[in-house]
Amino acid sequence: MPSSSSAGDRDAAKTSGSGGGSGGGVQSLERAFDLLERMADAGGEVGLSELAASSGLPLPTIHRLMRTLVGSGYVRQQPNRRYALGPRLIRLGESASRLLGTWARPQLARLVAETGETANMALLDGDEIVYVAQVPSKHSMRMFTEVGRRVLPHTTGVGKALLAGLEPAEVRALLRRTGMPAATEKTITSPDAFLAALEEVRRQGYAVDDSEQEIGVRCLAVPVPGAPTAAALSISGPAGRVTEAATATIVPVLRQVAAELSRALADQDQGAVGEAGH
Repeated sequence: MPSSSSAGDRDAAKTSGSGGGSGGGVQSLERAFDLLERMADAGGEVGLSELAASSGLPLPTIHRLMRTLVGSGYVRQQPNRRYALGPRLIRLGESASRLLGTWARPQLARLVAETGETANMALLDGDEIVYVAQVPSKHSMRMFTEVGRRVLPHTTGVGKALLAGLEPAEVRALLRRTGMPAATEKTITSPDAFLAALEEVRRQGYAVDDSEQEIGVRCLAVPVPGAPTAAALSISGPAGRVTEAATATIVPVLRQVAAELSRALADQDQGAVGEAGH
């Protein structure tokens, strides 16, 4: 299911580099970004001792880097002396999300061409699902989701596809924070029932939203493997068109297109690294 760079991946990259930074980069910059990613992995708020334990950096080094990040607005210090991700990261994140959606449009267009239904891309942003791209169906009766719209994960196919990649304890914690309000009479509103639904997603390899976000609308979703952030693709259409029989033909296309998008994003990342090396 969805994956992103882990702390272990970062540790391996850090140890492979020289004292001046891996690949000739600026070591202090690499360390600052590493700390930001570790903060995100920890839920957005950490103490200096936690960062020291996870990063292996000396406390004075971490304190100096965090002071710089606080001064620039990328981190803020809480009254309890812990550190939290700062508001300036929001603008960067929103711009990156829009760019990710732009890169995905060729794959979404292919989904529409092959399935006939509206294609969407969504990310897990904190505790919410945010839609970052859409290509509409050419049918006169079609589904529209506003790009930038935010919804709770338990009501959507993309939310199920992404949460299925988390540990049950993480999912329960998220559901406690968000609650499970019903969008329709078919929305799952019990944590136990939702975890059972996620187990089914893991078993079959795709997620279904059957009138759980909007009555009469059926959605099929899969995660984008290896995406830089937790991302999923979906198609949505009237339940009368997105039937069980149609699901058998649509899901393989979704999986193939998600794999293609994963490769395209990896190529973009490699291209950026190559440009930085020149």
